[in-house]
Amino acid sequence: MEISEEQYARIKDSLPVQRGNVNLSNLQFLNAVLYVAEHGCKWRGLPKRFGNWHTIYTRMNRWSKSGALDRVFEKLQLEQIVRIRIEAFSLDSTSVKVHPDGTGALKKTDRRPSANLAADGPPRFIWLPRMLGPQ
Repeated sequence: MEISEEQYARIKDSLPVQRGNVNLSNLQFLNAVLYVAEHGCKWRGLPKRFGNWHTIYTRMNRWSKSGALDRVFEKLQLEQIVRIRIEAFSLDSTSVKVHPDGTGALKKTDRRPSANLAADGPPRFIWLPRMLGPQ
C-alpha cells in the first residue's frame, strides 16, 4: 500500500508545510507510515528505502500530537485513496497477571534431593515449545 505521485497531489493541501533542511519528503513519510500500519512492524523494521526510521518516527509523533496525522488519514479516506481503520488499545499492568516464570526471575534449577527418589516424583510441568504461524 503506497501512495503514487498523482494521489499525493490530491491530498497535498492537507499536509503541513516542510521547513528547513529536510531530506525526507512528505510522500516518503506517508508511505513509510502506511507500511508500518499495513505490516504491523516496529519502526526499526522499516526498510532502508524509506529513510532513517527515527526521523520518520519523530515526524509521525509530532504530526500525531498536532492533529495533522488525523487530518491526513481523513483526507486519504475522503479521497478514497486508501481504506484503513486504525484501532489502538492499551493494557494496564494492573489488569494483566503474569505467571512468576514470565517475570524474568531466574528459575530454580537444582533439585532437592530426598532420601526417597520416588517421593520427588515426575516433574510437575512440561515445557511444550510451539511454532506460531505467520500473523
